[in-house]
Amino acid sequence: MKAIKPISLLFLLLFIACSTNENDSNLSADINAKDIAEYVNFLAADELNGREAGTADEAKAANYISDLFRDFGLEPAGDDQTFFQEYTINTTILNNPHSTDTTGKKRLSKNVVGLLQGTADSEEMIIIGAHYDHLGYGEFGSLYSGDVPRIHNGADDNASGTAGLIELAQYLGKNRPSTDILFLAFSGEEMGLLGSAHFVEEPTVDLDNAIAMINMDMIGRMDNEKLIIFGTGTSAVWEDILLDANTDSLDLDLVEDGTGASDHTSFYYQSIPVLHYFTDTHSDYHRPSDDVEYINYEGIAKTISHIVRVIDYLDDVDKEQLAFIEAPGEQRQSMRLEGPTLGVLPDYGYDGKGLKITGTNPGQPAANAGLEGGDIIIELGGVELEDIYSYMGVLNTLEKGQRTTISILRDGEVLTFKMQL
Repeated sequence: MKAIKPISLLFLLLFIACSTNENDSNLSADINAKDIAEYVNFLAADELNGREAGTADEAKAANYISDLFRDFGLEPAGDDQTFFQEYTINTTILNNPHSTDTTGKKRLSKNVVGLLQGTADSEEMIIIGAHYDHLGYGEFGSLYSGDVPRIHNGADDNASGTAGLIELAQYLGKNRPSTDILFLAFSGEEMGLLGSAHFVEEPTVDLDNAIAMINMDMIGRMDNEKLIIFGTGTSAVWEDILLDANTDSLDLDLVEDGTGASDHTSFYYQSIPVLHYFTDTHSDYHRPSDDVEYINYEGIAKTISHIVRVIDYLDDVDKEQLAFIEAPGEQRQSMRLEGPTLGVLPDYGYDGKGLKITGTNPGQPAANAGLEGGDIIIELGGVELEDIYSYMGVLNTLEKGQRTTISILRDGEVLTFKMQL
């Protein structure tokens, strides 16, 4: 078993190495905002029409990612010695999740899979992932209410995370760790974590060798140095690792949940310790306005640098030292919303009772009823809410246009409003 070495000593040794080795003199500069901006701007360009899963535009994005993986020294780890793992999407079931029709319209989608061989003779691996698909023109999952279809470029969701994945491949390709790194660019996330679910059901590698899975989704809107990291409850040592790796003095919000509305969920249910990096939601979420001019590229670079330091630590542990544990509280296989929406922006870092919101969308039910950022929704339709999961569960029982009530906690006072969905 490998010995765990203190993070502070590791950083000191890295500093000395960077100061004395001419080839390593620019390691920190290898992660830079300019490269990240180039990747985001390609993926979120109008020419890719929103990268909807199973379209020719998704294929263009997949080819772009695979070409870069190859350039950075990754080996194909998909099907038949390629960078791609293909699977079929049934759009009939997507439009009606309760349908059992297997003869509906089919689409071919693909994950992009690349393996970076480590320098040591070990079969253990660290998995790093991000989804590269988005909403196209908004047929599935859009919160846009306009009459004319518009491109949803998904600059934050999730060109930002995909750019982080590519930049990590570039950096680690030059600075190989001893442990193998599996890079996964998922598609079909916006349609219900389809790509990651397919991968864990039919993996192209032995998942028993996975030490951990690190996911990046919506890491492009860092504000006031705040970074939310989910999954800290999936291993007893995660919190210590994440805090020790925080040499940039980021405002870390550590959340124990091992599941959520992104691809780390699929790996949590394979009993693999997970981390999910996220810089919070915003009013452009799942709307055409999620575009490149709002991206904080320096913030993405800081997020990636934190992940590099976590990988440096994981490079010196084995599976037994990073044992999986079930995250406390209720975990959900999916956070798919099939009912109406209130138009609220959840505070994903809140761990109290109810659902705290950071804002509301103009013209939507919550704003029309009088809700404000900072409110904590404690009851909806007469049902008391425990957390975001119970909130979504209640919404899935309601119908658009229905009249109901909503109770919130604001400045210590309980307020109840009438609302039309």
